[in-house]
Amino acid sequence: MKIAVAGTGYVGLSMAILLSQKNEVVALDIVKEKVDMINKRESPIKDKEIENFFKNKKLNLRATLDYKDAFKDAEYIIISTPTNYDDIENYFDTSSVEDIIKKVISMGINTTMVVKSTIPVGFINNMKKKYNIENILFSPEFLREGQALYDNLYPSRIIVGEKSERAKKFAHLLEEAAIKKDIDVLFMNNTEAEAVKLFANTYLALRVAYFNELDTYAEIKGLNTRDIIEGVGLDPRIGKHYNNPSFGYGGYCLPKDTKQLLANYNQIPENLIEAIVKSNDTRKQHIVDMVIKKKPKVVGVYRLTMKTNSDNFRSSAIQDIIKLLKTKNVKIIIYEPMFNGEKFNDCEIIKDFNMFKNNSDLILANRIDDLVKTAEDKLYTRDLFYNN
Repeated sequence: MKIAVAGTGYVGLSMAILLSQKNEVVALDIVKEKVDMINKRESPIKDKEIENFFKNKKLNLRATLDYKDAFKDAEYIIISTPTNYDDIENYFDTSSVEDIIKKVISMGINTTMVVKSTIPVGFINNMKKKYNIENILFSPEFLREGQALYDNLYPSRIIVGEKSERAKKFAHLLEEAAIKKDIDVLFMNNTEAEAVKLFANTYLALRVAYFNELDTYAEIKGLNTRDIIEGVGLDPRIGKHYNNPSFGYGGYCLPKDTKQLLANYNQIPENLIEAIVKSNDTRKQHIVDMVIKKKPKVVGVYRLTMKTNSDNFRSSAIQDIIKLLKTKNVKIIIYEPMFNGEKFNDCEIIKDFNMFKNNSDLILANRIDDLVKTAEDKLYTRDLFYNN
C-alpha cells in the first residue's frame, strides 16, 4: 500500500524507512535539502541504522516537498512533525500537526491520519471536534535519538490509540516491518495513549533526575558516586540501567513532555511531577557552582549535543549551563564540529580540538569519548559509566 509520512526528523525518517521495506512510502518535508538528501539515500540525521539501510537495503521510498503528491492515494498518513512546549505562553505548540490535518481536510480525502508527534492529553479528541472528523488516531513512539530506526526494528511495545480494524491494520504494518518477534501490542483510547507517552517520558526524566541528585550529594560530600550507584542498582527492583549521571536531561522529548504533563496536572494534586522539572534546573545550577569553585578563566564546552554519536543540540542541558556561566562573566569557548557558524550564544566556536584544549583552563563534557579523554587533566564531567 502507499503510506505518507509528514516530517522527516528522527521519528518520521525512521518510520518511513521501516515501512518502505514492504510498502510504497512518500516522505514529506518543508526543507528542500533534506528531501534531496533522502532521495540520494543520504541521511540528514546521525543514525547508524538509517545510514546502513540507505546504503544496503532496497527501499520503496522517495521524498517530496509537495503534500498533495505525498497524500494522494495514501492509505495512512503518518504525522511526525515537530512539537514543543512554549515556556513563555505555557502551552504545547502543536501547530505543525494541525497544519497537516488541515492540508488533508483540504484535499477532501478520508485517509487515516496517525499522529506520531508528541501531543497533549486530549489533543486527538479536540481535533475530531474542531474539524468534525473521525479519520485520525494517535500512536506514541518510544525512540532514542541516534537509535531511532533500531528502536523501530526492535520495539519495546506498539501502542495504537483506537480499538478498531484500521488500528489493528496499522499495528500489523509496524509488526511485519520489525525484526523483533512477539512484540507486545496494546490497543486503547487515544487519551490513554497520549497519557502513556507523557507518563513514560516523565518517568525516564525522574530516573535521570534521581541519579543526578544522588551524584550531587556524593560530589558535595566527597563520596564515590559510582560505588553508591552500583550498590543501589544491584537491587533487581531498581536495576543497573539508565543510571549514568549527567549535566541534566534534555533533547527532543524529556524537557517538553515533563512540562506538558505538569501543565495537565492543573487543579490535580501532585508533588512529584513538579519536583522532576525543578530538579533538572537545580542540577544545572549545581554544575555551574562546581565550575565556579574551580575559578577557571576560560571554560571550554566540549560538544553542544546531548549524547555521544548524536547531532542533536535541541534543549541540551549544556546550553542552559552556558547561559548560567555567562551571568558569572566566565569566558566560554565551544568545540562543536557539527555547528555551522563562528559563534553560538556569543561564544566562539573552535573546530580544531587541540586549539580548543590548549585555550581552555577547564573543559566541560556531558559525555566522554576517546577524543576528549586526551584532555583528562582539564576535564570536568559527571559521566561515570561512559554510556548515554
